[in-house]
Amino acid sequence: MIGKPESLRDAYGEELTRIGDADRDVVVLDADLSSSTKTSIFGKKFPERFFNMGISEQSMVATAAGLALSGKKVYASTFAVFLMRAYEQLRQSVCYNNVNAKFVVTHSGITVGEDGATHQIVEDVGIMSGLPNMSVIVPVDAPETRSVIRHLHDSTSTPFYVRLTREKFPVLNDADYEFKVGKSVTYRDGSDMSIIASGSMVSFSLEAAEQLKGKGIDARVINMSSIKPMDRDAVLKAARETGRIVTAEEHSIYNGLGSRVAEITSETYPVGVSRIGMRDTFGKSGRSWDLFDYFHMGVSDIVRISEEAFRKESSYENIS
Repeated sequence: MIGKPESLRDAYGEELTRIGDADRDVVVLDADLSSSTKTSIFGKKFPERFFNMGISEQSMVATAAGLALSGKKVYASTFAVFLMRAYEQLRQSVCYNNVNAKFVVTHSGITVGEDGATHQIVEDVGIMSGLPNMSVIVPVDAPETRSVIRHLHDSTSTPFYVRLTREKFPVLNDADYEFKVGKSVTYRDGSDMSIIASGSMVSFSLEAAEQLKGKGIDARVINMSSIKPMDRDAVLKAARETGRIVTAEEHSIYNGLGSRVAEITSETYPVGVSRIGMRDTFGKSGRSWDLFDYFHMGVSDIVRISEEAFRKESSYENIS
């Protein structure tokens, strides 16, 4: 059941404040965008543990590493595209030292909308996944975002990159949903093919699966919010049981969800993998929802590409 859209950013700011209320070692940093990232909610309640670093992402990341090394539980936020300015500090200070610092970014992907290509980063999942010790999470909705923040606080002590959106997205999980690193969730079972999606593309994939059902194609839909580490068992189970996979992500098809799924299947159980996402291009200024259709990533595109994948793989099965 797809519920009313809610803000992932608001869910982050509220949950961050809740864990900060219970744990005085939680500190929060922001790079002059706290009203947009919603860390301002934490800052208003705990000003002594909130640090606005200004437009200085490199300093923010280096400071986050230092605070983590001193025993603090650090959350640092900015827009996804701006954190890339601090890649060297993320590599050398955070990941090399494997510190307990979480980087929760907002305004990722093409749903940044009218701000255009300069702000619509679609390469970040690949960049962050390539860093040793860095885990990468792309929550699907507000309940999962809250659960991710709780889980990272309670159960992890290593670097994480959590990718949130500007737009609100439909609620797919119950309020008591429990996220676990490295685990996926199957929202819809199916035997003909599997659609493995992340973030904003999961609700689109569920809508597409309903349309495919009307065309006689039974599609499984998997929410793969944990990009690194990935639920390898779920990918291989989908490959073995359905024989064909389509991936859908609000990100480049290079070095993102689709690439990781293809790596897993090619190494262990080769099947056809069709990737839906940004195809080696920058974004474009426009209304968020129009951009999905413009870049061939909307519901109708998922349906079309899934049908093509089904027909292609079915024809292979009929070759004697």
